[in-house]
Amino acid sequence: MLIERIEEMHLTPELDREIAGLLLTAFDTEFGGNSFYKQRHHVRLTARDAGRLVGHMALCFRAIRIGDEMVDIVGLGEVSTATDRRGEGIASMLLDRAIAEARETKADFFVLFGTALLYPAAGFRAVGNPVRFLRIEGGRSIDIEEGPSSDLMVLEMRDRAWPSDLQVDLLGPIF
Repeated sequence: MLIERIEEMHLTPELDREIAGLLLTAFDTEFGGNSFYKQRHHVRLTARDAGRLVGHMALCFRAIRIGDEMVDIVGLGEVSTATDRRGEGIASMLLDRAIAEARETKADFFVLFGTALLYPAAGFRAVGNPVRFLRIEGGRSIDIEEGPSSDLMVLEMRDRAWPSDLQVDLLGPIF
């Protein structure tokens, strides 16, 4: 299994289409033919077996607001594994690499929205913060949404505890 790290600006048109095809099979949500859900990321991690794309994760680095404080985070999105290769540990291998990548940044937290069992197994924990974010549909900014999140998960990257009682403002869309 070959795991590659590709910076977003260096995605080739072919790889962009290949990732979009994998996402199409992995999610119920329509990505509009894109290799990303709402907004482009910073880094892609891909898994290939015999040249075939079998897994993908996207990482973004951004500042968010937790309560009154600006905080640097790494966000995880577009986690996908080829349907015929699920259960082989591909996503776990990619997540291990993603965590290592996140630890090399100055981010205090690694954040995701999801419920898959591989996240708690890797050290992420569910948190119940209210979340504020930009709702995007069809490539257009629609409005600001606020409310509880049932699938926000966090991995603390430094000696800092996540404040579970404060509002999280993503300062943009969900990743």
